[in-house]
Amino acid sequence: MAQIKSPLKEQAIQGVAVELQSSLVEMIDLSLLGKQAHWNVFGPNFLSLHQQLDTLVDAFRLLSDEMAERCVTLGVSPDGLAKTVASHSRLDPLPPGRIPDAQAIELMCDRMGTVIQRQRERLEKIEAQDPVTHDLFIKSLETLEKHHWMLRSQKA
Repeated sequence: MAQIKSPLKEQAIQGVAVELQSSLVEMIDLSLLGKQAHWNVFGPNFLSLHQQLDTLVDAFRLLSDEMAERCVTLGVSPDGLAKTVASHSRLDPLPPGRIPDAQAIELMCDRMGTVIQRQRERLEKIEAQDPVTHDLFIKSLETLEKHHWMLRSQKA
């Protein structure tokens, strides 16, 4: 099997890999939280929110794939196993059962806001180490912030 060799120094790879792995875990968790809300939301805005949550989940899954593929590009194995996500995600879970539409919006906005803040912190940590991963995080922030705005816009 061919070994993937990155032009980055090993120390830079390890630092960037930690941030990529943390981001990967959060993107996977956001997608799972989004699906949980999608299945359990109810209320007057059910249909539009149900559909919007699917759009969010698709975006989170695409971002998680990009984070994982960047890991592989650097020669690091990403870990997206359910066990890893459950034990390493620092996002609050959603409450069990059905969720009123206004509460679903609030809960998802809160979790997305947390991830946006953490992505911004990661930008500072990796900027000097790897401009490509830095750019990926900027693009992920663009996506997250756009969807965060769209979801917040549904608040009454």
